[in-house]
Amino acid sequence: MYKIAVLVWCLFLWLPLVQAQDKPPVPPQQVQPPAPKLVSQAKAALRVYTASPDRQVLRQYNYRTQLTDTVEARKEVVALVHRLHQDAYLLASADSSYKSNDTLHVKLHIGSRFDWAELRNGNLSEGILVESGFREKFYRNVPFKPAEYARLQQRILDYAERNGYPFASVWLDSIQIVDNKIKAALMVEKAFVVTYDTLQVMGGSKTQPKFLMRYLQLYPGQPYNQDQVEASQRMLTTLPYLKVVRPPQVQFLRDKARVVYFLEDRQTSQIDGVVGFLPDPSRSGNKLLITGEANMNIRNIKGSGKQLGLQWRRVNKGSVILNGEYLHPNLFGTPFELGTRFGLLKQDSSYITIQPRVQLAYNTIRYGRFSVFTEWRNSRILSTASPQSLRALDLADARTNTYGLNYLWNNLDDFYFPRKGRLVELQLAAGRKKLLRNPNLEKEFYDTLEVNTTQLSLGVRLENFFRVGKNSALLARLRGEALLNDQIFLNDMYRIGGLSSLRGFDEYFFFASTYGIGTLEYRLFTAEDSYVLLFYDQGYYRSDLEQSKAEGLPLGVGGGISFSTGAGIFQLVYSVGKSEQQPMSLRTSKIHFGITSKF
Repeated sequence: MYKIAVLVWCLFLWLPLVQAQDKPPVPPQQVQPPAPKLVSQAKAALRVYTASPDRQVLRQYNYRTQLTDTVEARKEVVALVHRLHQDAYLLASADSSYKSNDTLHVKLHIGSRFDWAELRNGNLSEGILVESGFREKFYRNVPFKPAEYARLQQRILDYAERNGYPFASVWLDSIQIVDNKIKAALMVEKAFVVTYDTLQVMGGSKTQPKFLMRYLQLYPGQPYNQDQVEASQRMLTTLPYLKVVRPPQVQFLRDKARVVYFLEDRQTSQIDGVVGFLPDPSRSGNKLLITGEANMNIRNIKGSGKQLGLQWRRVNKGSVILNGEYLHPNLFGTPFELGTRFGLLKQDSSYITIQPRVQLAYNTIRYGRFSVFTEWRNSRILSTASPQSLRALDLADARTNTYGLNYLWNNLDDFYFPRKGRLVELQLAAGRKKLLRNPNLEKEFYDTLEVNTTQLSLGVRLENFFRVGKNSALLARLRGEALLNDQIFLNDMYRIGGLSSLRGFDEYFFFASTYGIGTLEYRLFTAEDSYVLLFYDQGYYRSDLEQSKAEGLPLGVGGGISFSTGAGIFQLVYSVGKSEQQPMSLRTSKIHFGITSKF
């Protein structure tokens, strides 16, 4: 009985198919030259014969009987036998075959179906039972299906690899076969525990292994986790200053694992400027208003992952934006990242808003990036504004303190020039807004207003890149934000329009308490870092100002080009927009161009 069990088990693991045997060849002197035929017209028939007890089983399976040639016919027999094995007919085999003219005749043996009598737990721990989903009741008096058992084996091995046992093995012990019913015990041998040793960087990157170790959370002495090593490559693609040359390798030295990453530095630190030419509404004739933007971003300072950024923008006449940012990873040796931001917006002679922010972020291996933040927003009316204009514009001095959560998940294949992948970002913030009395306004202005109110804000950003052909990609994107408060003023609202949001309009052209922008953009890559683009932006906005409620559906279309030069990356975008305030016309089109210098 033991020999029978071993034989059946070997058949399960390595079930050989009996090769088709053709009839003896015709003697050479009798061979006639074949009539010329087109390959596409060649046909072969397949005829399968079984013993009487097996015919009822064979009727349950569909297979092709007309094929292009005998090679395809034999492949069809192999596939049929494989399906029988997967359905617990472990002794199924093609015993013999021969050709007659254009017909392949096959004698098929199916045999009896094998069932589980029982599969009991040999030495599996509680953790393996939970993770693998193994239950003894699922393997009683049910067909023995090799594919299901293989998946069970793989789940057990995956659990072992995630918990420091990459050399574990799974097998069946105490096998008994009686009347085609199998009894066995499921066993696992974990071998020895493996822990991380060191992390090594190869490929010329200046990035410090200590920073990567904390960012990827591969600490020495921690149990080896195969899933963690595989997910670390995705985490590296989210760093703008690194390029992954090849997948990571793992070197096992006794009970230690050394992970080797092949990385190169990317030139992502930048100093750039963009110049825009817009029609000047304050001057007659075809006068142009020159706008501009200057950026400085220093990334991966001394290979530590630290980043420093500064941005200045002149949106229109009298309006200026100033933003600053600093990121400090591995705070006190932990995987947490500390970030600080500063924003300043001066809107002509009406108001100025200062908005500092502090956030603490944590990057997970599988589930993306989670952040908590607090923000202080202080908006003040400028002294040069007249009381009449203040009441007409619905402005007010206010101070808002908010606390929020941000979630970001990203599997784009490249940070700067993605061709496939998705990005999801969600944000929720809540806080208190307090009105501050302005001496230039009458006291009656505040009689109908609440000094303290609760304010909520929501934000979403969804991007999906679809690869279209070898050298092109299609971007589908949705962005939107909503401000929820019973008292919304003009200087509280979001600003949309321009190159970074709704193209075809002046920068910050629209005031909105709620907005959404959908984008379709086609990119044709002429090189790894160069492409031409065509886009369509469809926006929606709503203004909940008490004195001037409004909503609209603006849209923008256009195209552009981006390519590398000796001095940096040159960008040119041409766009035309249409809304209730702006007709679609070449006279109101927008042209933006500039050089991005990276070092």
